[in-house]
Amino acid sequence: MNFPILSLMTFIPLLGMVVILFTKEGQDKLVRYLAAFFTFIPLVLSFILLSRYQGSTSQIQFVEKFDWIPSLGITYFMGADGLSVPMLFLTALLGFLSVIYSFGDIKEKVKQYFAFLLLLEVGMMGVFSALDFFLFYIFWEIVLVPMYFLIGIWGHGRKEYSAIKFFLYTLFGSLFMLIGILALYFNVEPHTLNIMVLIEKTPLLTRSFQLLTFAAFFVAFAVKVPIFPFHTWLPDAHVDAPTAVSVILAGILLKMGTYGFLRISYPMFPQGAMYFAIPIAILALINIVYGALVCMAQKDLKKMIAYSSVSHMGYCMLGIAAVTVTGISGCVFQMVSHGLITGALFLLVGVLYERAHTREIGAFGGLWIKLPVYSGLMILFCLGSLGLPGMSGFISEFMVFIGSYPAFKVIVPLAVIGVVITAAYFLRMIQAMFLGTFNTKWEGLSEISAREIFTVVPLAILMIGIGVFPSPLANMIKATVENIVHLAVR
Repeated sequence: MNFPILSLMTFIPLLGMVVILFTKEGQDKLVRYLAAFFTFIPLVLSFILLSRYQGSTSQIQFVEKFDWIPSLGITYFMGADGLSVPMLFLTALLGFLSVIYSFGDIKEKVKQYFAFLLLLEVGMMGVFSALDFFLFYIFWEIVLVPMYFLIGIWGHGRKEYSAIKFFLYTLFGSLFMLIGILALYFNVEPHTLNIMVLIEKTPLLTRSFQLLTFAAFFVAFAVKVPIFPFHTWLPDAHVDAPTAVSVILAGILLKMGTYGFLRISYPMFPQGAMYFAIPIAILALINIVYGALVCMAQKDLKKMIAYSSVSHMGYCMLGIAAVTVTGISGCVFQMVSHGLITGALFLLVGVLYERAHTREIGAFGGLWIKLPVYSGLMILFCLGSLGLPGMSGFISEFMVFIGSYPAFKVIVPLAVIGVVITAAYFLRMIQAMFLGTFNTKWEGLSEISAREIFTVVPLAILMIGIGVFPSPLANMIKATVENIVHLAVR
């Protein structure tokens, strides 16, 4: 085993959680700095991961593997490829920025809040690193617990209802995943939970088994994405969650669903991928257009951005359903782009809500006059989200459409309608909140602070960087995506 970089990225936040739990009550400043320190280390390690990753091969790299429970065929198996490396970096970045933002946002039960936030990062890092189903499932379930408490204790509005709804929906999906894992375990000889071995052996099993198991995993991942009609937990969880938790929920947790499709469902069940291609593309179309239309009706800014996630994740599923290199590359670009843009939008919504204590779009007007820096940043990310050329959102959506059109010549033109509606609801929001006559009711609002600017500027740099110069990310994922397509169409 080489330097265990993936284990360190995964478990250093766990060490941080333990250290924070042993601090005395009332030492809030120390707790905040400890949380920042123990999320900054994985961020530094993620840059090392990026620099050392060899994008020319689809082979799993940074492998850490040893027998864990040999009698059951369970191994401790961690590794990364062009699919997981970008997600590990995004998790480390948003985890650190969320902690920094929470310095000013969280005033009560500070120790417990940051402990849960660090545990949440452990689960997310583990999901993107684990290559044994036993380990993968543990990390997948770990995410449930801190997210439930973070929404239920530190949230707003109907926080208990939203926390329980999130928990039950995700637990429901996880049960289907567990059924699928057990079915794989007992139908492959010798019994194993090694994901890479199962990718080789499962396509040799019967067609009916592949279709049923694909369907079981589909439910688990569809809830997480979320795909219509499993999406209703998302707007409630987003609206009632604290700002930093909304950032992680939109930026990382939703990507666990699409990651699961690309890591497990498509390479492992090629017959299922082909059989369900059109139904998944139709559901993706519903996500794109329905999500955008619901955004048009929203008066709450945070709920509008929450529903925009439903729409934007539809592009990911459309790219996946096509099973083409360009389509799936577009999906991965969209996973990264959506994490950057929507994460920043939720941070900026939180900035305004802290000052105005309302998120109603119609309550504002002419904010550009009073808050030019804040307004400029918000408009920049709105333009990125609606797919303006020169930003990452345009690259990802363009690739999805180009890659999907040969497979879905009717669905893709209909999906383009979603782009038009997205532009409409974002431009309408910009006009209502930032342009026109200044509402003097908000004369006392203060400009965005240096700490808050620090949390969004890195995301803006990456959004524009990927939009202008997409080659580094494209080269990183190319070999891995080609391998996924090869496995899915064999």
